Amino acid sequence: MLKMKRKENYLKSKDLLPVAHSVRKIGTLSFVFMWISMAVVLAAFAIGGSGVQSLPLGLVVLATVIGSLLIGLFITIIGDIGIEHGLSFPVYMRAPFGTIGTHIPSVIRGVAASCWFGINTYFGATAMNSILNVLIAFDNWFLCFLLFALLQLLNTAMGIKAVERFTDLAAPVIILISAWMYTTLSESAGEGGRDVWTWIENPTTGIAAFTAFMIVIMGNMGFWATLATDIPSISRYIKAPKYERSWLKRNKSSLIGSMVALPLTQTFMVIIGAVSYIAVQNYDPVVALQQSASGFVLGVLLLMIVFAQWSTNIAANLVPAATIFSNVGGPKMPFWMGVFLAGIIGCFSQPWSLFEMLNTVLLIVGGILSAIVGILFSDYYLLRKRRVNVKELYELQGQYKYYYGFNGAGFISWAIGGGVATFFSAYSFLVGFFVGALLYYVLGKFWWFVKYPQKEIEDPSDEKYLGITVGRDWDIPLGEEEGISLPLSTSKVET
Repeated sequence: MLKMKRKENYLKSKDLLPVAHSVRKIGTLSFVFMWISMAVVLAAFAIGGSGVQSLPLGLVVLATVIGSLLIGLFITIIGDIGIEHGLSFPVYMRAPFGTIGTHIPSVIRGVAASCWFGINTYFGATAMNSILNVLIAFDNWFLCFLLFALLQLLNTAMGIKAVERFTDLAAPVIILISAWMYTTLSESAGEGGRDVWTWIENPTTGIAAFTAFMIVIMGNMGFWATLATDIPSISRYIKAPKYERSWLKRNKSSLIGSMVALPLTQTFMVIIGAVSYIAVQNYDPVVALQQSASGFVLGVLLLMIVFAQWSTNIAANLVPAATIFSNVGGPKMPFWMGVFLAGIIGCFSQPWSLFEMLNTVLLIVGGILSAIVGILFSDYYLLRKRRVNVKELYELQGQYKYYYGFNGAGFISWAIGGGVATFFSAYSFLVGFFVGALLYYVLGKFWWFVKYPQKEIEDPSDEKYLGITVGRDWDIPLGEEEGISLPLSTSKVET
């Protein structure tokens, strides 16, 4: 047989196909453990440490609870894309941004996730270096950084089941040792004559206090804005019942993880960061613990830091970034290659420098990404009403090609929504979300989708365009290389 090759469909690859119901292995408890392990991060400590410089710890806790509940709700809402259709973030982004346009916001999110991987790896490596220093007088944080990065990359490249098993192991350890850490740091603060619940470095009142309160809320939302955009890349592996019409019942596991486990863990980590700052004037628990503990106790507490950054990086940074890079690279970029690309970017981002401007980055990144969250909400819920023509997402010449592969409504809404959010940093996430969602709805409904009709909008059929709600697993065949096979005749060819 003579095979004449056509252009390969770069929209299709094994790692980007919809996840079938039978393959989804993350249950409610596993997702709760995943959140517990993901939420123990440097950003939470930084929010607490900066918050108590202007507000009492009680108000910092209240602001954290509000921000965590709000972002948890947004995460659950967007996560339905993965639960309903089994789609990853970069694949669904072809709908609001186009088959080519999806790569621009996706790559930005992937690079951001890679940088967070680098920051968390640096933080964990300093804790690892401190442990080795206590045990064997070893002192080389950069070597620890490289070793820690490699271990995480290998673990993630093994696939989602390896991720789940690791977080199941890490979460209980983190819960137990976090309580120990809080007690140790509180005692240290008390020895210095500072009550952790009443001490304030620079008390504020009136408008200044309200602004500081809102900054804590937006800081908590800003960090998890990265996951709010691409939570479908994780939620597509969460178990959910078929033929379930109730949104609440279908998203039960996601709700418990994002609306219960996240706020509780996030709040506790913010408290630890605040207590660290009160105790030793530094919200970095590695520094605080080295000044308030020693010996075996110090080693165990620092080990918790290492476990926490490891589990966070896998689920919140490496998996989403690798999925995005795999989408951009197509069939020639398998998931494991995406994992290592994310690791390389994270290491070369010089995370030890990014660490110094963490809080400012949280507000800016949160505002830019919040506009994407708003666009996803508007596209999925308001315009398509959860119905998606999934097979067309994988077609080069399908309905999501739009204008040379770009959706103008999506890019205009993102530019304006993200831009406005950066000017209102104290309210960045909420401003970006609502401006992006409103603009996209108006531009999509009255302009873009008039020019480029969408089948699921014009014919809102449940049976045609819903997924797990009607018991459907989307079947997108990869096939062999697209081409034409012609038989070779054994007889003499006449000319």
